[in-house]
Amino acid sequence: MKIAFMGTPAYAVPTLDALIGAGHNIVTVIAQPDRPSGRGKKLQSPPVAMRAKELGLDLRQPKAIRSGRFFENFRNLDLDLAIVVAYGRILPTGLLEAPRRGCWNAHGSLLPRWRGAAPIERAVQTGDQETGVTLMQMDEGLDTGAMLLSKQAEIGPNERAIDLRERLSHLSAELILEALEQIERLQPTPQPLSGILHAEPMRKAESWLDFSQPAARLHNQIRAFYPWPGSQTMFRGEQFKIHRAKVVEGEGTPGEIILAKKRLVVACAEGALEILEAQLPGKRALEAQAILNGARIQAGEIMGVVPGENP
Repeated sequence: MKIAFMGTPAYAVPTLDALIGAGHNIVTVIAQPDRPSGRGKKLQSPPVAMRAKELGLDLRQPKAIRSGRFFENFRNLDLDLAIVVAYGRILPTGLLEAPRRGCWNAHGSLLPRWRGAAPIERAVQTGDQETGVTLMQMDEGLDTGAMLLSKQAEIGPNERAIDLRERLSHLSAELILEALEQIERLQPTPQPLSGILHAEPMRKAESWLDFSQPAARLHNQIRAFYPWPGSQTMFRGEQFKIHRAKVVEGEGTPGEIILAKKRLVVACAEGALEILEAQLPGKRALEAQAILNGARIQAGEIMGVVPGENP
């Protein structure tokens, strides 16, 4: 079969590698354009583009996909199938219908739960204990296509989204290889009409921690939003970023540091949050013990945004 692969971030690279390793005929790789990155704003190729170059594959990075030269060239490739993993754009009908078998998309959730841009982060933030990967036959909607295959995965109670993403990237690769082996027997199944949840894109404004919430909710937020948009609070008038934490027992005024000897524990509305790794302004991330020693944090100090203030 003649297959086009469409993907952009590191999440999609294991699938590309798996397809090549299994001997599938990838006639072209399509990724988003290079973007300015870093302090110097130098153009940086996305991970899929870099991997395609390393593998010596035909690479296309169109700025526009709904019309123009790329649109016509794609339709003229005489494709059997297009496989899409985190490409980052909604494909128009003309592209979806161009390959004889249409376009497949491996989505990082058990559809119809968590359709949309940030399914992995929203699953962790909500405290889901299970997720997975769904392979669907793409249509014009946002993750609304008929399901072909799925694989389940448990979410560890302290697992961060960044680590779950790595696991699901490999699970996606496994799922697509299995689907290709079964391609003549696959039966598309419409998604259920119940249980639909939408995973909205993450926003920087969500990074602020509210200690008037239960500790379990803050713990989920911290592990969902690392490394971006991150989780932060105010301490001694400055931003204080929290990278890792866990839920522990403890009582006090929300935001009050109730333990600052060997362990750094902050009271929440329900339970308490033990901070395991954090970062002071202008400093690198450190374990709690090092921060306690360096900043001389005392029990009774308060973390959090003052009510009514805009951080």
